[in-house]
Amino acid sequence: MHEARVVKLIKWFIEQFERTPYWLIALLGRFSIAAIFWKSGETKVQGLALDIVSGEFQFGLPRLAESAVLLFKEEYQLPLIAPESAAIMAAFAEHFFPLMILIGLATRFSALALLIMTLTIQLLVYPDAYPTHGVWATVLLLLLAKGPGAVALDHFIARKFSQ
Repeated sequence: MHEARVVKLIKWFIEQFERTPYWLIALLGRFSIAAIFWKSGETKVQGLALDIVSGEFQFGLPRLAESAVLLFKEEYQLPLIAPESAAIMAAFAEHFFPLMILIGLATRFSALALLIMTLTIQLLVYPDAYPTHGVWATVLLLLLAKGPGAVALDHFIARKFSQ
């Protein structure tokens, strides 16, 4: 009799979690993955800082941090691309694509771009960081497969054009 109660309770919990709306899961995933890449991008620029979580705001003319170029030159050592170019592209990508994902605009394209960046980091820079990169890839693959959810500009645009 006691086992039946436990099974019933487990089933009840599962049913409650299955009711979680996808838009909520996607919104949490979008915010989380955007924050990860945005914060990384913030380390590559000086003169502009925007962190809605910590409340840090510094407005000015953004410029590439010398430390970013040094990282690409000394630590990352990517093949086929100059460290200066790689630092600029990474700083741009780590600001632009997270912003797009956060507002839910061109979400799948942006998720694909960050997935490619994640795979590059995993394969060429930090191969031992697969647990972290696996989590990033999972969120990005979810957004690629299922989209940004109902609380996203993509959703509103799709609704507007499907009428």
